[in-house]
Amino acid sequence: MNNSRLSRALIVTALLLVTGATSARSATDALRLEMITDRVYAIVGPFGNRSPQNLGNNATFGFVVTDEGTVLIDSGGSYLGAEAIDRLIGQVTDQPVRVVINSGGQDHRWMGNGYFQQHGARIIASTAAVADQHARLQEQLSMLGSLVGTEGMAGTEAVYADETYEDDMRFALGGTTFVLQKVGPAHTPGDSLVWLPSQRIVFSGDVVYVGRMLGIMPHSNSAHWIDAFDVMAALDPVQVVPGHGPPTGLGTARTDTRDYLVFLRDAVRAFMENSGDITQVGTLDQSRFAHLVDYETLKGRNAQQVYQEMEWE
Repeated sequence: MNNSRLSRALIVTALLLVTGATSARSATDALRLEMITDRVYAIVGPFGNRSPQNLGNNATFGFVVTDEGTVLIDSGGSYLGAEAIDRLIGQVTDQPVRVVINSGGQDHRWMGNGYFQQHGARIIASTAAVADQHARLQEQLSMLGSLVGTEGMAGTEAVYADETYEDDMRFALGGTTFVLQKVGPAHTPGDSLVWLPSQRIVFSGDVVYVGRMLGIMPHSNSAHWIDAFDVMAALDPVQVVPGHGPPTGLGTARTDTRDYLVFLRDAVRAFMENSGDITQVGTLDQSRFAHLVDYETLKGRNAQQVYQEMEWE
């Protein structure tokens, strides 16, 4: 390469690095840090869809600081999204992220794995979550490319867990015990809880939505989702860090998630027993939950998906 071409290449590389750093800083500003204890934190992303501004981080994440490093629950929706999360962690502690737990197969639970792996973290997920990630990779990359954009997705590659577990796993770091329990299929097939028994805090991943209407998708299982919630509730946590929305108590988690699932399944069952057609199921009155963000967007689709599920039950 001649000197002129080399200079141009170096300039382009420098511009990409600056753009990426600017995007990560902007996405960090879109995240809200909430302290639960002096060592346990939630990172609350915005409601709404993935975008160039949030770099795919339209969800809630969390981390636990120990004397031997930080444990992160969910790595974000892109490489730059993971960098934004890491910047926020750096406002709290100098302890590097040593472990990343993917609580499920949704894109914002794992697409940032590559960033943290490059920085020395080990990645843990259930085998069902990893299978789901493989199965939906191209779908997720296509969606993220459309919503976040090529620039926002720079550096993002599929990086899967180094360690997997079938049903549950327990480990300790820096004197803190972490219990991982697969409870899916719920929102996704491999959804898991991350339980801190000493603190009685649970990171629920997409088993719990707070303040936002949950989404029932073709890969979801609404009946088992209720069972998954009940497993979480049986822990009797003093604080729930949901997959979407702010940390809360068990009561609000139940109202916004379990109560909606039970209501919708009961309403769809009654509709089907009255010979209702799937083309009309979206008109069911769900106004009891109209206070939830994305109610208008998701209510009809959720009803149709539950109808399709219940046809085969």
